[in-house]
Amino acid sequence: MITVSTKNLGIIGYPIGHTLSPTMQMAAINAANLDYSYIAIPVQKGRLILAVDGLRSLDFRGWNVTIPLKSTIPQLLDSLDADAKIIGAVNTVVNDGGKLTGYNTDVNGFLAALNEVEFMPEDCNAVVLGAGGAARAVIWGLCKRKSAHIAVGVRNPEKYQAIIEDFEVFDAIDLYHWETDEFKEQLQQADILINTTPLGMTPDIETIPPVDVSLLPEGALVYDVIYSPAKTKFLTKAEELGYPILNGMSMLLYQGVEAFRLFTGVEPDEKVMLKALKEALSTD
Repeated sequence: MITVSTKNLGIIGYPIGHTLSPTMQMAAINAANLDYSYIAIPVQKGRLILAVDGLRSLDFRGWNVTIPLKSTIPQLLDSLDADAKIIGAVNTVVNDGGKLTGYNTDVNGFLAALNEVEFMPEDCNAVVLGAGGAARAVIWGLCKRKSAHIAVGVRNPEKYQAIIEDFEVFDAIDLYHWETDEFKEQLQQADILINTTPLGMTPDIETIPPVDVSLLPEGALVYDVIYSPAKTKFLTKAEELGYPILNGMSMLLYQGVEAFRLFTGVEPDEKVMLKALKEALSTD
């Protein structure tokens, strides 16, 4: 029951109807018997300043951030943790008495998901589709684990040239238009292909990145950070070609586990959170 003492949490973004964060976080809240509430809040990019001011004024304890706000919210916060500062994107905000601190739990969620399927990113050749907030977390995770090379494929390289400068400490990263022959050569050498774009996400489930998955070497892992639907057309195509696949559910789980700790100071029940996610995705 929500009372005057209930602490409020939420997730902001747009569109927001696909999110499973409330399902997962409320399962953990109920399991820990905490007096918290977690809701989805639709916030369009042009309303972000008003939304942040409102959440601060309403004394929300914290909130998660999803597309398209991850890369624009950092400038509205009082401080950033080390990963969020390097990545330039925030997916978790904690409110301590009006002071807003931004975190990026996506990077650890991404790496934990790889560990779960026993994929070691050290010394691998990685291909990343997209260059938004999720991509930046993935790229930083690969940098931290010292991947041999990261090829970033996008529709408009000129728009995202800054990503090379932002990660210049890692000199084995290159940006490509994803329909060029040069990018196809990168696919032919990849150990892992990661889609971080929203192409194929609910409700636009018929869309797919314009990439020829069949160019990948045998055994390359195809990873889509989308979790709704549980299997995008991108993953379906890869699976039909015989590649191992991974969707975004584990990344969602592990970034959510870390966010829960930041919000509450309590260790969540991961099994309860995973069960809630699986049940929600089974009805997707």
